[in-house]
Amino acid sequence: MAKSKAKILVVDDNSGIRAALKLLLSMHFSQVELIPSPKELVSRLAEFRPDVVLLDMNFHTDINTGNEGLYWLSEIKKRCPDIEVVLFTAYADIALAVEGMKRGAFDFIVKPWDNDKLVETLKGAYNNISKKAKNASSVPPSGVTMFWGKGHAMSAIRKTVEKIAPTDATVLITGENGTGKDVLAREIHRMSERALRPMVCVDAGALTETLFESELFGHVKGAFTDAHTDHVGKFEQADGGTLFLDEIGNIPLHLQAKLLRVLQNRSITRVGDTKAIPIDIRLICATNKDLEKMVRSGEFREDLYYRINTMHLHLPALRERTDEIVPLAGMFITKYAERYRRTVTGLTPEARDILKGHYWSGNIRELQNCIEKAVILSDGDTIGASDIDLTHSRVPQPSAGITGNETLEETEEKAIRAALNRFGGNLSMVAKSLDISRPTLYSKLKKYNI
Repeated sequence: MAKSKAKILVVDDNSGIRAALKLLLSMHFSQVELIPSPKELVSRLAEFRPDVVLLDMNFHTDINTGNEGLYWLSEIKKRCPDIEVVLFTAYADIALAVEGMKRGAFDFIVKPWDNDKLVETLKGAYNNISKKAKNASSVPPSGVTMFWGKGHAMSAIRKTVEKIAPTDATVLITGENGTGKDVLAREIHRMSERALRPMVCVDAGALTETLFESELFGHVKGAFTDAHTDHVGKFEQADGGTLFLDEIGNIPLHLQAKLLRVLQNRSITRVGDTKAIPIDIRLICATNKDLEKMVRSGEFREDLYYRINTMHLHLPALRERTDEIVPLAGMFITKYAERYRRTVTGLTPEARDILKGHYWSGNIRELQNCIEKAVILSDGDTIGASDIDLTHSRVPQPSAGITGNETLEETEEKAIRAALNRFGGNLSMVAKSLDISRPTLYSKLKKYNI
């Protein structure tokens, strides 16, 4: 069998592993180099010019965080973005390897490794370089579009959006974190007559008080220390298009007056200047806060509230749209299977039930993260119950019949009975949904005589 033309660079501090890999990889690749330390990495990248780097994640016996691997992955991608990186990791580092793939690694191999899988992965990384070169001139997709689903609530929102998108009406979008408020804002812009003009997005709550005016309205040279040149603010950048102010409920009260003045006058004045500059924008705002309650408590200006609330769209939480959970998961599976070169195409029935039974406090963003991780770690064509990791995000869903007057034990018993009913007595799925081990579940079943 002819050797691959790929040039492979191995970075691992274990001499035994390097010797074994030298013997194995030399049988399959035309050029293989091995170095014991990432300190030599930069010079070897320049001299050897590898196609693929097999990179260990830990290089000190007393440090096993894997952060070294992530650091050197970033360095490789920064200096040589076309080089593919395969991470070499122990079982304990898998979570970090997943993070590495999100940062641009091609794949990861777990020690002790399977020879065939290792060789196949390195060849796949090399082949991916040529695929990317062929696709370099292709037009990128226009972006993420709104997933509407078929539920009543989202259908009603879609009808409203179709009516208001072509207008210049100001829109306020509310909903919990992760429900897709920013995606809905982009959809409104995409469907508007301003679609060919810029959409400028601002996390209003993240603007410091000292930079608020400068970032939104701009400044002139010399307006303050370090103002070495004129700066065009977000309002001017969005002129003719759409300005999206996210987290508007986080703007301090005294700065709300400055924002209101601009919206009323439809003009801005750069910091350090006296000239008013007219602006033509379509304003969309979003928040996860109850602005009406904030108005009543004096935390949000009533006049600003009515100025930004011409049309109000509220995105329901994902747990209120259970029929959309599986279709959304399928959409994310397709997206991440393509990104991470996996063969996953769907979910097992057990996995579907777990997803539908989860509380999803992080909503669509949490579901997306869950599916991304499951796709990365999957070995087969479907995601099963064991591939879904919700241990760090589980928020117990209130069970029917719980009034708040029960003892903790009564509440726990009702939650277990509700989960047993929901999953048809499947103890593995019940334990996973409650975020407890099977032995713990057995003891609680015995305790409550279930």
